[in-house]
Amino acid sequence: MGFTHYSGPASNFPGKDQWKSFEQIFNANKASMAATGDTGEDIGRIWNAVVECAKIGVEERVIFAIIMQESTGNVGVRTTYNADGHATAGLMQCDGSPGFPGQHGLSQEQITSMVRAGTEHFKGNLRQFGNNASADCIYKALRAYNSGSVNEHDLSDGRGATGPYVSDLANRLLGRTN
Repeated sequence: MGFTHYSGPASNFPGKDQWKSFEQIFNANKASMAATGDTGEDIGRIWNAVVECAKIGVEERVIFAIIMQESTGNVGVRTTYNADGHATAGLMQCDGSPGFPGQHGLSQEQITSMVRAGTEHFKGNLRQFGNNASADCIYKALRAYNSGSVNEHDLSDGRGATGPYVSDLANRLLGRTN
């Protein structure tokens, strides 16, 4: 199913009452993860890592949606570099995250370390916008996670980063896949 484009303030994006459960979102994306070369064990360990790292104070489904947006769940995703030249690695393509480019069959510790780095980074973004579990706070924090700055009047204003990032994440939270 295709993605619907959302833009404008957070109030224009789907409410949490429309989001699918973590299990539904995860199951809808298993084939995409396997297509990256992930083993069945890698996929199971991603689930475990998300559940563990949610204890930091970020919803499982939000963590997993970021994983799918940033790396398609590919535990061996290549390291990229942000506009400042800093390496952004791992499942959540985060500054300071460990990365294992081209590798699969990773340990639970390796996979959890990538998810923890991204979740901790995102938790910092949540703190900027009230540190609560509201959709409003989450959508603004997603914009900050991707671009570092936020136009609260238009969350599709990427300010040099990926414009539809928040819209894409909203679609993933609705259970849609690309």
